[in-house]
Amino acid sequence: MASSVVFLACLVAPVNARSSGREKPYAVIFGTVWDPDGHPLYGVKVKIRRANDKKARWELYSNHTGEFAQRLPAGKADYIVSADVKGYKLPSGRQLKPGAEVTVHIDYDERSDIGLHLDW
Repeated sequence: MASSVVFLACLVAPVNARSSGREKPYAVIFGTVWDPDGHPLYGVKVKIRRANDKKARWELYSNHTGEFAQRLPAGKADYIVSADVKGYKLPSGRQLKPGAEVTVHIDYDERSDIGLHLDW
């Protein structure tokens, strides 16, 4: 009986009693890295920076389906997203070149979907 009371209390109690119950708003850049033949690429380093910054603030890697996602602060801002292929080896031995950087404009707490297309 006591264990069922504890179980029910866990169901109705907030996950973090000290939190205000509201998560801070955020934006998301979601994308896919593509090779020149249109295939998604795994393990490509993706760099994201604010448009007025010189260095990337966020670095992440594409997953097995070529996808990546990064949370960003909500609010008006422009971001530059690029692929870094230094040291990236294809099984075929062909060398990839980074494609064009993608500029993403965020207004508040939205999701922006992009594609990073690489070159030979």
